[in-house]
Amino acid sequence: MHVVVLSDTHIRPGRHRRLPDAVYAELDRADAVLHAGDVVTPELLDELGGFAPVHAVLGSNDDAALAARLPETAVVDLGGVSVGMIHDSGPTAGRVARMRRRFPAADVVVFGHSHAPVDEVGVDGQRLFNPGSPTERRWQAVHTMGVLTIDGGRLAGHRVLPLG
Repeated sequence: MHVVVLSDTHIRPGRHRRLPDAVYAELDRADAVLHAGDVVTPELLDELGGFAPVHAVLGSNDDAALAARLPETAVVDLGGVSVGMIHDSGPTAGRVARMRRRFPAADVVVFGHSHAPVDEVGVDGQRLFNPGSPTERRWQAVHTMGVLTIDGGRLAGHRVLPLG
């Protein structure tokens, strides 16, 4: 299973901004899409849904229409792998223990907010994964996105992909 992981896309209609071509190339292969918040408007969420089933959580910049549509947290099963999702995982200090308490049964926790990619092992092997942002790199050297590979009921791969 090829899972595209996005966060902090900040796409607003009328700004002539779109996802980078490399994101669309991954979406063409996607079996599922995870978005860890700051979609901003429903139009992008609907577009992503044209590629694969989408699981998303509410971000700090999402509009009222998304606030009515998205949960603040979610836990989804993807091919036998439990994935917890939240936009803001809080401060770096204490994050690994906090995410284990928040999502005790999750194999992977996907989050966003900081625009800073994270791919690390937390408590008891729980994978913590922030794909960064494909559109607003802020203090990062390049834009990024994530890909998870699920095979045989386990997380077989996890990568943060640089986009430039």
